Amino acid sequence: MLENINSPEDLRKLDFEQLKLLCPELRDYIIKCCSTNPGHLGSSLGAVELIVGLHYVFNTPKDKIVFDVGHQAYAHKILTGRREAFERNRMRDGLSGFPKRGESEYDAFGTGHSSTSISAALGLSNAASLLGKDEKVVAFIGDGALTGGLALEGLNNAGSSSSDILIILNDNNISIDRNIGGIHDYLLRLTTDPKYLKLKDKIWDRMGEGWLRDKTQRIVRSTKSSILGGYQGAFFEALGFRYFGPVDGNDLGSVVDALKRLRGLRGPRILHAITKKGKGYWPAEADPTTWHAPGRFDVETGIRIAGTHKADRYQDVFGSVLLDLARKDSRIVGITPAMATGCGMNILAQEMPDRFFDVGIEEEHAVTFSAGLAAGGLKPFCNIYSSFSQRAYDEIIHDVALQNLPVTLCFDRAGLVGEDGATHHGCLDIAAYRPVPNAVIAAPKDEIELKSLMYTASCYDGGPFIIRYPRGCGEGKDWKNAEYEYLEPGKGEMLQEGSGFAIIAAGPEANRAMEAAELIEAGTGVRPAVYNIRYIKPLDTAIIDEAASIGMVLTVEEGSLAGGLFGAVTEYLASINCRVTVQGLGIPDRYISQDRQDAQRGECGLDAEGIRNKAVEMINFNKKSQKILENKN
Repeated sequence: MLENINSPEDLRKLDFEQLKLLCPELRDYIIKCCSTNPGHLGSSLGAVELIVGLHYVFNTPKDKIVFDVGHQAYAHKILTGRREAFERNRMRDGLSGFPKRGESEYDAFGTGHSSTSISAALGLSNAASLLGKDEKVVAFIGDGALTGGLALEGLNNAGSSSSDILIILNDNNISIDRNIGGIHDYLLRLTTDPKYLKLKDKIWDRMGEGWLRDKTQRIVRSTKSSILGGYQGAFFEALGFRYFGPVDGNDLGSVVDALKRLRGLRGPRILHAITKKGKGYWPAEADPTTWHAPGRFDVETGIRIAGTHKADRYQDVFGSVLLDLARKDSRIVGITPAMATGCGMNILAQEMPDRFFDVGIEEEHAVTFSAGLAAGGLKPFCNIYSSFSQRAYDEIIHDVALQNLPVTLCFDRAGLVGEDGATHHGCLDIAAYRPVPNAVIAAPKDEIELKSLMYTASCYDGGPFIIRYPRGCGEGKDWKNAEYEYLEPGKGEMLQEGSGFAIIAAGPEANRAMEAAELIEAGTGVRPAVYNIRYIKPLDTAIIDEAASIGMVLTVEEGSLAGGLFGAVTEYLASINCRVTVQGLGIPDRYISQDRQDAQRGECGLDAEGIRNKAVEMINFNKKSQKILENKN
């Protein structure tokens, strides 16, 4: 049946029995595709009936659906003309793993980061109203996104407005409770019945404005909330929403019935749906954390197919070192905004749960909470994916740096992240935080240096200490047996002596620079000097002076070329009126699409071959320029 669905219009031609049969077929297709082409599985499996119901009841794409977080929208992509393309989900020249406006008219708003849907949907609803368009707008929020501060800001604004917005709360964290039953279903049907609503409006009109009407409405809201939704209902009703639910979000009949009734209502309203993360695939239902994004797996057995790792992952190094440091220093605590397993902080959580804080998807709160912990005498290590740190920019400046508090900010997934694509690349952190007074910015070249930088940060009391490191595996160094070393802020190292050409690299790119140096020497006879800058702030100006005295300088960084290490080096050289030739390799001024990490680095010239090519180009151009000058003389 699924092979005949090329748009929601085809979906709306099915009768209800066919629609019910479509759901398991759709779920099986998601499982099959994700088993060989990894993606976000568990969330999308749980959202199947809700997405089918939405496209069945609403007139998409005229009616708008905004997903949050975007990785639960796989069924949406498949039903909106991208069924065959879904087999190349998250691949180069394939589909984005998230809704993307440029990809389909059905993707009303791009959503890679969480907690944006309510604000965006409210904007779409108001735009439609001002332009006289008859459109319905739905915000589909779940998978923890409602914990984000932006979502709560959107709720506060939407609830106090008269905007025609429907919020679907896809709640996959608790089981279906006692409210799912006969009396609850009856009350839900009653409160959405047009006759009931018309009668209710007449009663309010007869009562008129005044204290009696206000008091009666408060009593009604309180009573309805306690019957229908308990504390959840009371919370949303207090914000100005009409609350409905909870309903069984994996029961298609309940979903379609509720959506049909709610579609005809107006104003801010919310449908609370309880779903099962990983629904329909037993391994994902049993272990939703692992099966959130499980990698490749065997569909029949549920056995995950482990990839071949040349070395330990940086996140595992971070987690193990943090635990070891915490054993040695009782002031050390760990904070994460809902990324405990992804960043490796689950290792600390298992042994020292009282010194571990998962604050939910609340990057801003995570940073200011860390600042409070530091002000109270602790040594917080706050781990945030680099891309998500952008959301806490003001807090890092105002609450940490301005007060010179010793908060260690570990930016996991710095640089290019692979298949998650443009929304998740950690490209901008160096450029963003380099201007911040009191901040230290470090980039370890390997696992051993990450270990020592974490130790250095634990000893540092001079303000925010940022450590940025990439997604994936390290360099294969024996970090477990390496001793801690205090790495003085602002001091880098020379990795190789040379003449005529110098490479200054940040982070693991220092290793690629060493590989490139061999190729450069073999091809040109020039042996480049290679430096690991280690600290992008404060800069090791002695290294830059030395590199400039050698000859041409090439900077290499897995971060934005604009405003990053290249900017720092050229600004310094300009300030001392040094006229050496300096060029840079980094992430260019455009968004890099989803692909394998190694392919993305190659695209940006950040592999050994790319560094070699750039260096040879500079060397050859210099030789040609010298020859022209000699001929003129």
